[in-house]
Amino acid sequence: MFEGLFAFGRSIATLGTPEIIGLALLSSLVGVVIGALPGLTATMGLALMTTLTIKLPPNQALLILICTYVGAIYGGSRSAILLNIPGTPASAASCLDGYALARQGLAGRAMGIATTGSVLGTLIGMVFLAGFTPILGNLALKFGAYEFFWLALFGVIIAGTLTGDDPLKGWIAGIAGLFVATIGQESQYAYERFAFGVRDLAGGIQLVPALVGAFGFAELLTAMKTRQAPVKISAFDTVIPRIRDVTKYWRTILRSGLIGTGVGIVPGVGEDVAAWSSYAAAKRASKEPELYGKGSVEGLMAAETGDNACVPGAMIPVLTLAIPGSAPAAILMAAMIIHGIKPGPMIMIENAQFVYDVVAMMLFATIGILIYGLVLTKALVQVLRVPQHIIVPIIFVLCTVGSFALAGRLFDVWVMLAFGLIGFGLRHYGYPMAPLVLGIVLGDLLEKNLRRALVLSDGDLAPFFTRPISGFFAALIIGTIAWKLWNLRRRRVTT
Repeated sequence: MFEGLFAFGRSIATLGTPEIIGLALLSSLVGVVIGALPGLTATMGLALMTTLTIKLPPNQALLILICTYVGAIYGGSRSAILLNIPGTPASAASCLDGYALARQGLAGRAMGIATTGSVLGTLIGMVFLAGFTPILGNLALKFGAYEFFWLALFGVIIAGTLTGDDPLKGWIAGIAGLFVATIGQESQYAYERFAFGVRDLAGGIQLVPALVGAFGFAELLTAMKTRQAPVKISAFDTVIPRIRDVTKYWRTILRSGLIGTGVGIVPGVGEDVAAWSSYAAAKRASKEPELYGKGSVEGLMAAETGDNACVPGAMIPVLTLAIPGSAPAAILMAAMIIHGIKPGPMIMIENAQFVYDVVAMMLFATIGILIYGLVLTKALVQVLRVPQHIIVPIIFVLCTVGSFALAGRLFDVWVMLAFGLIGFGLRHYGYPMAPLVLGIVLGDLLEKNLRRALVLSDGDLAPFFTRPISGFFAALIIGTIAWKLWNLRRRRVTT
């Protein structure tokens, strides 16, 4: 414990320079703006910022991305409360009670509650990030190729199960992502797969242009599809949070923080599931459930605490298992790899200090959103007045330039455009994006470990099921699929 505290102190001392703090505050502000503008998701913002920070030193680039991530998840509550439009999917649960409070003339109080919940949720998640990561990292050292194969497959299956209304569509999206990951030369003999003679395809599909397209260009197409109504922001009261709101609902805050962190650890699920899970748990345990959806302070606090606690929670599997807990975390993991940092079981041996650097970066981001939430709210909400016809071309230019700048290849721009159209089509038919992204991210991990395991066992499949941890994940995956299919069949029979 004391060793961890000393390591965290070293991270604060190393990163606590005026330049780093200034970057943290500026990138947190960028994140809040991205989150507040409807249609600009945290995933989209991180994908764009990854391309713009590619030439920066690793610590500065990752600081900017982490602060943008934290700021964007928080910023979504602004439009959710004032306009009843979630700035990010994670803020959808906040619309229920946040907008109801705003209609009662309590918009300022609602934003103060959202700020309090966001800050406390992030702090709770940070405690678990600092304390649980070394434990899980040591456990992950016992994993072999068999376990990592099942773990990668489990991430895709569970993401498809928990995101969206239809698990079949989620699994189809995840398998499509795994297929995309196989495009290009395979790792052992450099044999070209699905390249069709196209030289650029032989190098494979790069993750960041694909993500910029699926979450950036696709979002723009979705935004252009719907006409933006004129924005009217009503006057609001003080945003300074009340101590009574914290002390009265401390159990809800703690419960939502634990739920949000736990959901973040589950591969590929994300902040929106954390918010809804925290909201549902708070409503079940509440002494005043009849107020939920009508302006419940407790409900808003639960949703905001849960989705923000998910952010550090999602970093735990990234750092220890190289498996992202959410779509934005997948981009962060890609950025780490681009900047020479190898997440995974060996990180606590090779670069343990980096884990505490991430915790320190999140602390700076939390301070940033606290300052902006209490001091600059009236100025920041004016961002909501920016018309759509101005935002869309700017974001499209950033998507195009960012995709090209990553490797200087025009092909990456075409990849971005193609995945934008694919993502737009999949959204239209109700297919979730998170499993698709997770499939692309985990495809390489799954394939390499499957190949390695078969080499070790001389082609024998038995160790995949007979080794204790491997057998547990295999049973969990088979049980999850069977249970979901049975529920789906029963639902169709009853309807």
